Amino acid sequence: MESTRYLIVGGGMTGDAAAKGIREHDPDGRILLVGAEPHPPYKRPPLTKGLWKGAPEEKLWREPAAGAELVTGRRIVSLDLDARTAADDRGEEYAWEKLLLATGARPREIPGAEGVVWFRTLDDYRRLREQAVDGARVVVIGGGFIGSELAAALTEAGCRVTMLFPEPGIAHRLLPADLSASVTDSYRERGVDVRAGETVAGVSGGAVHTGSGEALAADAVVAGLGVVPNVELAEAAGLEVGNGIVVDEHGRASGREDVFAAGDVANFPVPVLGSSMRIEHEDHANTHGRTVGANMAGAGIAYEHLPFFYSDLFDLGYEAVGEVDSRLETVARWDEPFRKGVVAYVDAEQRPRGFLLWNVWDKIDDAREAIRAAQPVGEGLLV
Repeated sequence: MESTRYLIVGGGMTGDAAAKGIREHDPDGRILLVGAEPHPPYKRPPLTKGLWKGAPEEKLWREPAAGAELVTGRRIVSLDLDARTAADDRGEEYAWEKLLLATGARPREIPGAEGVVWFRTLDDYRRLREQAVDGARVVVIGGGFIGSELAAALTEAGCRVTMLFPEPGIAHRLLPADLSASVTDSYRERGVDVRAGETVAGVSGGAVHTGSGEALAADAVVAGLGVVPNVELAEAAGLEVGNGIVVDEHGRASGREDVFAAGDVANFPVPVLGSSMRIEHEDHANTHGRTVGANMAGAGIAYEHLPFFYSDLFDLGYEAVGEVDSRLETVARWDEPFRKGVVAYVDAEQRPRGFLLWNVWDKIDDAREAIRAAQPVGEGLLV
């Protein structure tokens, strides 16, 4: 049986960041990461961004924490919290003093669909890249964060792209309706066949069968339908789950001093918004992972960071922070309609809960401060 002071379940960005947070406060304790993927930790955003524009894969790899050990291609399948042991899918056992669950999330899938790239990992990117030759017919299922980025990247790579999603416009759950409609129009102007309001009945025989009865021939089919947090291991061990593994401000799970969770599997408190959140983006993976790792080593740091995320959609781009949800009321200031401006997502008292910075850069810190200040905003007061 392997014995380690710190066992990190998950070999992705969060696990890597946590190892670095540990090492900042414990220079000597053994750190062991066990990851299901065959690769060492890498950056995920380039999978839908930079790699499609010629960035080399060598830029993906992250510099590991000093002395951290990594076991790849292994999945932890059981935990005994009382005995402080874990077992992987090959029967190897691990004894630990502190445990971090950085198990991440998995793509949502359509039952029975054949030949679809459920886009999430480096290997998914490599598989899609092989299929996405110039002129290839590619169907993208989903119009959200991943689907919109992939549709743009594939179009710029010379593919003939069709998008299918049930919502009325691209990024409908994120963007105000008028901005979503504008983005949808811009995709169509760039040659993307956008089928808004369309569902998928099945995928088979090299075709996507739509809910309206059409069969769309495809050389490749890729889906971005959101993700499901990997909570099964935690739930089986008796930890509290609910839209992720429920943690406190230090990343501790179920009030335990020896078990933590971080990254996109963690449901963490956000006092400034009076709620809890689960966030699936790079900034959170890095900052939450590092903070929780530090807390595993005794730092006692409350996680108060408001993570941001960003996206590139052809010549449009944005950064966003806080609660960015199209169901909220918004206040907008447009320097150029739907091309450059700021959108505040506000509560009933017009206090900002989140900001969308549309082709506006270097204002994330100002947006965070505005959210924390909790003062009503108007068009003239936006960052």
